[in-house]
Amino acid sequence: MGNNIFDIPSFKPVFSTEFGAAYLADSIQFLKQIPSDSLDLIMTSPPFALLKKKTYGNEEASNYVQWFIDNFATELFRVLKPTGSLVIDIGGTWNPKSPTRSLYHFELLLRLCSQEIGFKLAQEFYWYNSAKMPSPAQYVNIERSRVKDAVNPIWWLSKTDRPKADNRRVLTPYKSSMKKLLVKGYNDGPRPSGHKVSKVWGKNNGGAIPPNIIGYQEQLMTLYQDNLLEIANTRSKDRYLEACKRYNVKPHPARFPLLLPSFFINFLTEPGDIVFDPFGGSCVTGEAAEKLQRRWFTSEINEEYVSMSRFRFENYTLHNEHLMYGSL
Repeated sequence: MGNNIFDIPSFKPVFSTEFGAAYLADSIQFLKQIPSDSLDLIMTSPPFALLKKKTYGNEEASNYVQWFIDNFATELFRVLKPTGSLVIDIGGTWNPKSPTRSLYHFELLLRLCSQEIGFKLAQEFYWYNSAKMPSPAQYVNIERSRVKDAVNPIWWLSKTDRPKADNRRVLTPYKSSMKKLLVKGYNDGPRPSGHKVSKVWGKNNGGAIPPNIIGYQEQLMTLYQDNLLEIANTRSKDRYLEACKRYNVKPHPARFPLLLPSFFINFLTEPGDIVFDPFGGSCVTGEAAEKLQRRWFTSEINEEYVSMSRFRFENYTLHNEHLMYGSL
């Protein structure tokens, strides 16, 4: 890809910044133009296989796995560097007219990690969102036979068993109890579980290693608490939402919170690495990468979403603004 990540044959960015660029493109065709072994991280949230159709378009669960495998899987594998990672935020769904869960996202994981495609499951994560709507309402609110679904699985996949990663970049502050232990010292020795605690456990490493649960805190933008990364996604005011209101444009209905891609970008890349989102949406991945000084680019098929996403970058210098939506 050389020094200029914006040189994608047959495509021009809608806008670009110091570190990245947003493209209006069908990602199926766009992926084919990206050189092999060129990306450090693909961070994305593809349309989920939900029972209710969304305005941005989504496949049904019965077709989802084959749709993704046929159109994206091999290309996503090809464009990643040998040490690169693919992170997919993908929510579950329910079976039609039944209070039972679809297995489509697990079936997708198995296909992606099969010999056919070749990905390895580096680790699974779970994004806990306590503010999710209680659906399906028939089973949760009316029949009262189910509880609300509040977790999205996130698959961290890699081409090798040793992808680039460093958890020291995502350490969380120690809890008060841990701080006391660092002062007083551990009671070392064997535990009932069979584990042995040695004296090296008392070393201050600058923070706690986060777990693979990514939490949700409605009140705050970010809060590290109980060794969880707490993330909010209910802000009613930010540059993007205010611009959508100003121009009477509906915002993207399925934005993930900024700190979700930020966590994985910090964990799996270094400044100067290249991050790509093939389902760019409102460009949350791009905004996170820009803030963290990673080179980035996105592809998104919806012109309205791409054009409005530039308002995320009002504090940055924009270039190549050759395409505007409507009267903008």
